[in-house]
Amino acid sequence: MKNIFLIIFAVAATAAAIAAVAVAPVAVGEVARWLAIAALTGFAVQRRSLTPWIAVAMLAGAEVGHDFPGSAESLRTLSQIFLRLIKTVIGPLVFATLVVGIAGHASLKQVGRMGIKAIVYFEAVTTIALFIGLAAINISKAGVGVKAPASTEQLTAVKKTPSEIILHAFPENIAKSVADNEVLQIVVFSVIFAIGLGMLSEEKRAPMLKFCESLSEVMFKFTNIVMLTAPVGVFGAIAYTVGKMGLGVLTNLFQLLATLYVALLIFLGCVLWPIAKFSGVPLRKFLAAIAEPVTIAFGTASSEAALPLAMENLEAMGVPREVVAFVMPTGYSFNLDGTSLYLSLASVFVAQAAGIHMTFGEQLLMCVTLMLTSKGVAGVARAALVILLGTAASFHLPVEPIFLILGIDQLMDMARTSVNVIGNCLATVVIARWEGHRVE
Repeated sequence: MKNIFLIIFAVAATAAAIAAVAVAPVAVGEVARWLAIAALTGFAVQRRSLTPWIAVAMLAGAEVGHDFPGSAESLRTLSQIFLRLIKTVIGPLVFATLVVGIAGHASLKQVGRMGIKAIVYFEAVTTIALFIGLAAINISKAGVGVKAPASTEQLTAVKKTPSEIILHAFPENIAKSVADNEVLQIVVFSVIFAIGLGMLSEEKRAPMLKFCESLSEVMFKFTNIVMLTAPVGVFGAIAYTVGKMGLGVLTNLFQLLATLYVALLIFLGCVLWPIAKFSGVPLRKFLAAIAEPVTIAFGTASSEAALPLAMENLEAMGVPREVVAFVMPTGYSFNLDGTSLYLSLASVFVAQAAGIHMTFGEQLLMCVTLMLTSKGVAGVARAALVILLGTAASFHLPVEPIFLILGIDQLMDMARTSVNVIGNCLATVVIARWEGHRVE
């Protein structure tokens, strides 16, 4: 619990420091901003978490970009190195997690009725979350006015006919798709591969499934290693962006953060709460059961950290063990409500920041891509960043705005992870009720 309060203190201090960077008068602000950076650096030295270091990098980058705009432009190389390392993860990670998520649950055929109900529920709710995210960012237009610097070819939207869009989704050479970061093509290949794998006997399926499980774990560790360089990449990206555009870009980040929190609250109040009421979930008992797991998820920004306690509390609440053991792990692959909402919102923010107008059809196609590629990443910190970068590359969007998002990603991650946990806990109780079990 102590660590949770320290993390909350860190992100609160970051928000206050960013506000000082953005609005303080020049003379007073110069001292206040560097004092804020020094204080946050001292806090970061004492903590093992990467979050305060990313906050320090963001603040220092903003200050260097403001004070030395000419020199700051050369720091873009730091962010480009980080980006290249992240891009190497996308293909193997998407392939491995999708194969494990689909073929690993081939036993759904034996589970029967409960499995069908769970999958239909998961996909329906996550699709609603995606559309709420789309609506929220299109209403708030938090990215409009950023005009993040990017190359000319990135800012040129590639217009295709509907038939070309459909054809482009199917790979002709999977190695080329991986090399070009064509995420939708990788997804199509991975889904067909996983279905084929799931049709094999257990004896023949097990070795390949074990390989994919191992590959996904390696890619998650690879991501963790690369994320150690995130403060350096964020520092270079923010310094370059502020040097080019000024401090006004920070206002858009706070608009994005507010948009996400409002959208998540709307999702909780207008989607999950009615589902709970309609399904007869005992709300008071349910809220008491999930309070501590959700707190852990919010503080650590990891759904995985909250899983054991959530399962234990749901069993104590009266949900049968066989339902908990099936629905909760499956939900971690297929029911990422908060992550789905965040990804649709963040991807359109990137397009807005780049000055690219996306039609509703293009946004819908992007949502389908995000819905598929986000499976299986709930327990992995920063994995959403990898998915977002891959999707941006597939739709020819610039990556600079994503680095801006990374500066406040911890604040966003805490909220979306909490919603992931709430959604999975509710799904478990709802499926139990639909199966005729008394949960009161």
